[in-house]
Formats: sequence, structure tokens, C-alpha cells
Amino acid sequence: MSRTRSVRRVAATGLSLTAVLAMAACGGSDSSSSSSAAALNWDQKGPITYVQGKDNNNVVQPLVDKWNAAHPDEKVTFIQLSDKADEQRQKMIDNATTNGSSGYDVLSLDVVWTAEFAAKQYVVELPSDQFKTDGMLDSAVDGASYFNKLYAIPASSDGALLYYRKDLLDAAGITEAPKTWDDMKAACAKVKATNKSIDCYGGQFQKYEGLTCNITEWVNSAGGEFLDKDSKPQVNSEASLKGVSYLQGMFKDGTIPAEATTWMEEPSRQAFQDGKLVFLRQWPYAYSLMQASDGSSKVNGKFGIAPLPGLTGPGVSTLGGHNMAVTKTAKNLGTAKAFIEWYTSADQEKVLAEKASLAPSLESLYSDASLTEQMPYLPTLLESIKTAKPRPKAVQYNDVTQAIQDASYDVVKSGKDPKATFDSLQTKLTDLTKA
Repeated sequence: MSRTRSVRRVAATGLSLTAVLAMAACGGSDSSSSSSAAALNWDQKGPITYVQGKDNNNVVQPLVDKWNAAHPDEKVTFIQLSDKADEQRQKMIDNATTNGSSGYDVLSLDVVWTAEFAAKQYVVELPSDQFKTDGMLDSAVDGASYFNKLYAIPASSDGALLYYRKDLLDAAGITEAPKTWDDMKAACAKVKATNKSIDCYGGQFQKYEGLTCNITEWVNSAGGEFLDKDSKPQVNSEASLKGVSYLQGMFKDGTIPAEATTWMEEPSRQAFQDGKLVFLRQWPYAYSLMQASDGSSKVNGKFGIAPLPGLTGPGVSTLGGHNMAVTKTAKNLGTAKAFIEWYTSADQEKVLAEKASLAPSLESLYSDASLTEQMPYLPTLLESIKTAKPRPKAVQYNDVTQAIQDASYDVVKSGKDPKATFDSLQTKLTDLTKA
């Protein structure tokens, strides 16, 4: 799942930005990279390691055991790291930058780390004739790519959803979930006409990685973008500022409670689950918690799920998920390739969905009857993921996300002028992404 459980800080280590972009960009360096990828021995087999964050659902080791039973000469050792994303990433970087290190072979990368690991050559490019992505969600494959080259295989995806109080909307005569921000405000006004104690909308607006996810959605859902296709900042464009200004306006008029500037995933979930909100932007993991029938949820059976709303129509979610990549020090590439193919097959992705609520990267599983019975939100989640966009693909992602959070928090918490604040952010991001 894509909960931003801790601030994902990416240190600017290794090669200079100019150097890594030059190696990854189009031109002569591209053919060199492709030749290097093709020159690797993708037939060599033997033991490997698989490295990811803490397996809170205890689903990965049984899968690894299943693989090992069928492949006694190609055993996989599962290495669990911290449950904190920033610590996971740092361990992986330490392994990649230690001379002669070969402890990690296959990595589970947060989708937002893939660009950095590819640019700094911590992981190898995957040759397209060896690794197939047929049937996988286009947005997930894009999140596993860097400068149109594949550096990982999506193992799971994720997208944000709009949770809404269907019972309250029904009582107010509103028959469908809002598709635009104006629709949402109008619906909330009707609900509050008879229920003045409830707040309208919540999200994750504390100054941490979740704020980057949320503000990216407001910018993208207004037709703007943080970085364009050429990795040039566009945060102070007219469209981007429309999204930021609308968000600030919702804080100013009370549509979003001031308390939301202290919310991460769990406090915002609790607020909705306790019946304090009409609408909530949240990841799919919260669905089963809100549907709990043990008395812990006041909204059990009372809420619905919809795609996020936007300025003039359905909005754009931030892409979540994890990708499987092969380290530059991996030796038994044939086994690494076979294990990745097996782990991202329909059978294994279905197990991960059933037992860990991970959104599949394979599109066909979103219409699987047994999965949709267990997770009825899957068709709506598919809509969200299909149009989802990644956070800015930046090598110096730590500095980029910190700058975005600082500027966004100034707008939503302190009420600073969006244009002046994002003009300054434009300057900072231009420096940080300069090749």
C-alpha cells in the first residue's frame, strides 16, 4: 500500500545531477546504457537476496518459501528492513555505495525512488526483450521507468480515493459522488444545513511526504504540473496556481478544518471513521478499517468510494506502489529475472492483494470476481490508478519534496500568497533540477 508512513527523505549523494542526467538522457549515452544492459549475463542462476521494508502482513516470507521449495538451486533469502521508508532507502543506498558490496540483489523500491536509483546507477536497466510488461497498468510501468527506459517491474500500484458519507448525501438528496471541487463544496453545504457540527473535507496536510502527495493532486487536478515532460518546473503556471489557490480557499472558508494541517494518514482516517467529515482523501488501506463491524467505526456501511474530484471534472491521484529492481552488484541475474517474473505474476499478485491489500499492477486482477468480492472498491481504484501521475521524478528528490512541502505548508497553514510562494518554489525547483 502507499501510505506515507514516514517522511521519505532522499539525500543528494553520489554522482552530480549533470552527470547522471547526461548518462540517462537521449543521445550517445542512451545507446551506451542500452549496450551495457544487453551485455549483462541474464542467464546466470544461483542464490539471490530479496530486500524490502518490514512485512507487516507476514505474506512475503511464505511466498519466498514457496519459490524456494520449487527452486532448491536458486534459493531466495528474504531481507526485511525497517518499517520506516527513509531508513529502508538509506540501507539500500549504503549497500549500493559500499565498495565490493553484494549483499542485495533484488530491491523493492518505492515508486518515487526509482528515478534516483536509476540515475545514480544503483540499479541496472532491464532489457525490454528480457522483461515484459504486457498487461500491466501503463501508469505503473511509467513509474518504473526513467527517461523512457525500464529500470524496474511494478509489483504493486496504488491510488488515492475519495471516501464520502453516502448516507448523508442521500439524506440531502444528492444521488452521486461529486466530480468537481465545486460539486463537493455544494454537497457539503447541503449536508451542513442540517448537520452543522460536521466538517466537510479532509486530507493529509501535515508537513511530511503526504503533503507532497496531496498538493501534487491539487495541482494536477487543475491541469497543472510540478515538472513537465522535459523535467522543467511549471509550479507557478496559471493552471498550477488555480489548484493551489482553490485549496487555500477551502482552508480559509472552513471547508477544510484548520486541524487538517496536523493530519497524516491515520489522524485523517480516524476523523472520518469517527463521523467528523463528509469527505476524505485517503488510500485504499483504510477501507477495511472503516468497514469494521466491531464498534470501532461509526461509518460502517454508511460510506461510498469514488475517484478524486478535480477543477472541471474527475481529479488526478498521485501514483503509489512499489517496483522490483536489480542492483548493479547482483550476480545471478537469471534467477533475479525469474524471481521477479514469478513474484509479479497473476497468482502471486492475487495473494498479495488478498492478504496484504496491495493494489495489483496487473490490470486483469481488478475485475477478478473473488478479489472484487473481498475488495469492492477495486474497479474505482482502477479508475484512479489509470489516470494517476507520479510525484516529480527528480534525482535530488529529498530536496525537491522538502521545497514543495515548505511552500505548500506556507500556503495552507500560514495563508501566504500562493503566487509569490510558488514563484519562489519555481526558482528553487529550477535550481534543483538543473542539468
